[in-house]
Amino acid sequence: MTAPTSDRRVIVTMVTAQIAASLGYFSVMAHLVAHLRHDVGLMASTIGLILGVRLGVQYALLLPVGPLTDMLGARRTGTIACSVRALSFVLLGTAEGLSALLCAAVLMGAGGALLHPAAQSMLAGVTPARRSKGFAAYVATQHIGTVVGPPLGLALLTPGFAFVAGTGAVLWAFAGALFLFLPRHNHESAPRDLLAGVRAAFRDRSFLLFALATAPTTLLANHIMTAVPLLGFTPSMATLSFCVLAAVAASAQPFVAAKHRGERPWVLRLGLLCAAATFLVLAPLDGTETDLLMLAAVLNGIANGLIQPSIFQRAARHAPQGRFGSYYGVLAFCSGMFACVGDLLIGRLFDQGPTGATTALLAVAIFALAAAVTTRGPHH
Repeated sequence: MTAPTSDRRVIVTMVTAQIAASLGYFSVMAHLVAHLRHDVGLMASTIGLILGVRLGVQYALLLPVGPLTDMLGARRTGTIACSVRALSFVLLGTAEGLSALLCAAVLMGAGGALLHPAAQSMLAGVTPARRSKGFAAYVATQHIGTVVGPPLGLALLTPGFAFVAGTGAVLWAFAGALFLFLPRHNHESAPRDLLAGVRAAFRDRSFLLFALATAPTTLLANHIMTAVPLLGFTPSMATLSFCVLAAVAASAQPFVAAKHRGERPWVLRLGLLCAAATFLVLAPLDGTETDLLMLAAVLNGIANGLIQPSIFQRAARHAPQGRFGSYYGVLAFCSGMFACVGDLLIGRLFDQGPTGATTALLAVAIFALAAAVTTRGPHH
């Protein structure tokens, strides 16, 4: 099989798996906070605990799972990841107590820890000439799934949240099956070298500083889905805002992919500044200002559309061949730990009323500004 043919096969398969996984994920997650708040009756701090556990498990595991992906191969790791995620959604839809919800969160986090290095390792392995466009298609498909997922979940809510979660599980199982059609990994590491890539990443001072500077990015990307329902916006308005956000992020991908713009430091800084503006707009809202909510969604869509490919391209160009999973694991570990702690603290602030909520959102904006000021691209 020629390299262009192999590249095309990888990109098409990953894009198809991405649309299935994104539909399954966002149809459930867009309505999870409202379900936990109103159906299960949990406090905001308890919801923050569940979301924080999911993020904590996912990103804590990335340090060992990143190099494990290099060893096992992205094809095998991706299939396992989707199976674990499918199981987590089944449990999430049937859980009635905190212990079962926490178990579902742990499984969801483990599945995510396996999935992201697997998927991005496959795309990082294509030829550099196709990498930008391939990853742009992958990200755009993710955001298209984000647009379609929340209204799909809203339409499926009539029988109950369990039906939405079950549909998500089926879609994740389908995504896992698609990984079996990918070519086998050509650069699998020997077991004795499992942690060699992690050690190399931690010894690389410029890359480690980049990972620390961009640590807030996961919180910036995900927290709007928690903040909007907790601010009091209705499920339909929250769904609309998430769709606008995703459509804007998807539309940014041709711009980022053209002329390899995703590799330029100013693109990442612009994305971080837009993320800061998002939370500055959200901070004073009380669930009634729909026009400002849409503005925040547009700003966060631009931020997500610029930040995600910028970080991927920097890591793909910097990591040695066969070590992308390890390098990605270090990046994602730093951002995930930041998001885990942030979700726990922000949940407590929201429980203190409007003043606490405003303080939390202003703090998130400050994190974004600090990242924009301090981030630097890793040198080769």
